[in-house]
Amino acid sequence: PSSDCVVAEQLCLSDSTCNATYRTLENCALAKTRLLSLDHDSRVRCLNAELDLGNSSLLHCKCHRRMKKQEHCLRIFWTVHSSMTDAEINCESPLPSTVEHWKTDYNKLAALVSGKNCSQLAGDATNSCLKATHVCNLSKKCFRLRTDYASICTKGAGSEDVCDRRKCHRGLRNFFEKVPEDFTKRILFCPCQDEFCGERRRKTIVPDCSFQYNTKPNCLWLLDSCLEDHICKSRLADFQQNCQPVDMSPDGCSLHNHAACLQAYMGMIGTPMTPNYVSNSSVEVSLWCTCENSGNQKEKCDQILGMFESNKCL
Repeated sequence: PSSDCVVAEQLCLSDSTCNATYRTLENCALAKTRLLSLDHDSRVRCLNAELDLGNSSLLHCKCHRRMKKQEHCLRIFWTVHSSMTDAEINCESPLPSTVEHWKTDYNKLAALVSGKNCSQLAGDATNSCLKATHVCNLSKKCFRLRTDYASICTKGAGSEDVCDRRKCHRGLRNFFEKVPEDFTKRILFCPCQDEFCGERRRKTIVPDCSFQYNTKPNCLWLLDSCLEDHICKSRLADFQQNCQPVDMSPDGCSLHNHAACLQAYMGMIGTPMTPNYVSNSSVEVSLWCTCENSGNQKEKCDQILGMFESNKCL
């Protein structure tokens, strides 16, 4: 329990010394969120406050995937680590990697789908994405949460009305957080042999609303939007940590754990930096952004885009 930031915060607030230190850090985090430049003395005060936590469980607390109050937990984490630089964020994820074992009935439901009359499921033999969707539809939870985000993300998308992107993202996060990965991974990463299947896979996250803007924004703007959001900032750190490409490695991945990388990739869906497949004929993914007109930050912009476009680990 002490590793849980919500529990650690409660313990800290019950202690007068820790409480005062934490309040200082809250002000530091608030200033950083509002992009206020701190003078030298303020920066020192913030750093000292973080150091003053010493062996407090707050300093070493983490949050967990699928936990209740995740957003609150992540806000606590970034409050405690408000002095962390961009480079340090890449190496410190508030979401520790976990291997999740789900006792699901996916295989049983898949057997039911396979046993149906072929005329009912035309194209199932070659369209694994369609089959994964049918299996999802037989699970009450998977069907309900998939229907929820689809209805929200489809409303207004592709018409003169503008869809509610924030609600669409929240619906997507709910789906990928609450539905067992047996279902979500098969829907998102289904292998395709033809473009019909590939198009269905590309449209899994309703990209007209969740992924695309009318014009492509600069990738640095997308990054700034992400870093202002506790959930996105945390999941980006998780993605960078688990999908760190290394040229010298045989599989191109520093941690050699592709399951963790795919899990981290799924975590980015439903955030301001939502990725998706770029076409219906390949498994290449990207962010919806460009590095044109990046000025002297072109290299940094290319790195952001390259995390998805040319990531051998991913």
